[in-house]
Amino acid sequence: MPAGRARALSGAVLAFAVLVGLTTTGHAHFLLNLNVRIFHVEHLAEGLRVYLRTPMPYLVADRVGPVGADGLPAPAPFTTNRMEDGRLVHYLDFEQLRRDPVGLGEFAAAGLRLVAEGRALEAGVEQVLVHRVGTQPDFATLDEARAAFARGGGIPDAAQPLYVGDAVVDVVLRYDVGAPVRGYAVSSTLDPGLPGQENTANLILDYGPGGTKVFRARGLLAQPVAITRSSLSAVSTFVKEGVRHILEGLDHVLFVLCLVLGATRLKSLVWRVTGFTIGHSITLTVGFFGFVPSGAWFVPAVEAGIALSIIYAAAIAVMPRARPSGGERVMFAVTCTIGLLHGLGFSFVLHKILQINSPDIWQSLLAFNVGVEIGQLAIILAAWPAFRLIERWSSQAWRVGQVGTAAGCIAVAAMWTGQRVLLVIDSVQ
Repeated sequence: MPAGRARALSGAVLAFAVLVGLTTTGHAHFLLNLNVRIFHVEHLAEGLRVYLRTPMPYLVADRVGPVGADGLPAPAPFTTNRMEDGRLVHYLDFEQLRRDPVGLGEFAAAGLRLVAEGRALEAGVEQVLVHRVGTQPDFATLDEARAAFARGGGIPDAAQPLYVGDAVVDVVLRYDVGAPVRGYAVSSTLDPGLPGQENTANLILDYGPGGTKVFRARGLLAQPVAITRSSLSAVSTFVKEGVRHILEGLDHVLFVLCLVLGATRLKSLVWRVTGFTIGHSITLTVGFFGFVPSGAWFVPAVEAGIALSIIYAAAIAVMPRARPSGGERVMFAVTCTIGLLHGLGFSFVLHKILQINSPDIWQSLLAFNVGVEIGQLAIILAAWPAFRLIERWSSQAWRVGQVGTAAGCIAVAAMWTGQRVLLVIDSVQ
């Protein structure tokens, strides 16, 4: 094979490999953090009290029994089973819940592990409430959690069946150790086998001496989260989430990649990235505090706009005529405007895991945004040197790789655009 053709092929292969590697981790923004667990940890003279909110499937999904003679598995505790339209569905068993609500709470107590000074703490169940999704009381602060339990009740209206997947469980757990507890670690042994459980958003709020500390963790909490009175430790959990979000958000990765792809000079790169950073920092905050339309169409519309922004960035990266006239300052304004869209995408994720009236809200917002910037910088530091090395090695290989990468980004983004536009249409019908 001639050397020129080999170099061109290597550039195309590089572009394809980059895109294939990225597509293995992509998730849509508003689907990332539907599963949320909240832990309010109150410090007592004799130990700790935990107010926990969790979707019910986390407590019972792995407790379904063997299949019986009727072809149905034995229902998990506090549930009933039946076939509907050829699929097995699970309902809340109201009668069993009335008889033994503490039993449901004991599943939570058994699955939540608190360790202090090397010793696992034993939990006692004080109270259990079950709500239909959409009717649960506010639970963003310790005062709201206390108020939720003070209201009493605890069993939804049995007049209408309740799918287990539409049930939220609130539990109060008390850990009596005979003395105050300072530092401790939180983990969970629950592994319900639910689709998307690796994206579970865990918000841990510790109300110890000196104020509230907010910690954030992703997944099932199989690895312990150390809860300390260090502000840096708490902030770092939101920084990590910001990094994780941009690196796992394929649409953000592709857009930043296209920015780097089209900036052949360092000055050009700085202008574009700065504009993007300013834009998404603004709407990350604005979107989080809800100063945006509330219609069902809005989230998919923003997602569609983000997909279109990738197509635009890829096109101007390889088509000089498509670039706006006026130099880099105009590109700064363009990328700043596009950043406004991406910031809304970031805010949708953060809003799922952190409510407006959560303690230390500005600290958490800033930490999340810092994490986004670190993730963005990581993409740039990986792509920019690689692109420049290829360009120096062979201008032909660089051109083929540049066009191939842009074409791949456009193809993926075009598919997303179609899907998300359909969601917008469905939401307004």
